Amino acid sequence: MDKIVIFGNSGSGKSTLAGQLCARHGLAHFDLDTVAWTAQTPPQRRPREECSREIGAFVQQHEGWVIEGCYADLVELALPASTEIIFLDLPVQLCTDNARRRPWEPHKYASKEAQDANLDMLLDWIAQYEEREDTFSRASHAALFERYAGKKTRYTDNARGTGPA
Repeated sequence: MDKIVIFGNSGSGKSTLAGQLCARHGLAHFDLDTVAWTAQTPPQRRPREECSREIGAFVQQHEGWVIEGCYADLVELALPASTEIIFLDLPVQLCTDNARRRPWEPHKYASKEAQDANLDMLLDWIAQYEEREDTFSRASHAALFERYAGKKTRYTDNARGTGPA
């Protein structure tokens, strides 16, 4: 059974590709955004140990799955159980274009208006991908991709379809 990890910049299409793969192959979906942050305002990153427990529980509960997110530190927790990784390594401009067209994500925002109110911050965040040196950076994602010894695919544009079948 497939156990796929997808990672890349915000707006690269991780959630879209995850949804397509889950629908096509009957896989469970886990968005790391749902465990990475506290529910307080402003949100803060949850301790890695707490996230690790939730990721581990998800992996144990499902025979086949897709885990996706931009958090290299959390993605790394899922890699030992994975059968495949997909790095969505799109240019920043494509990611910002995708973010502008993003449909409402009800698991993250109370309304489309609330999501859109966050758009300027998201676009600034996306634009910093190449320069950042943190767990959200292209450098961190590229290092994960290079270290992974199993099946791996890197996409550099939106014409990827739904990835490997």
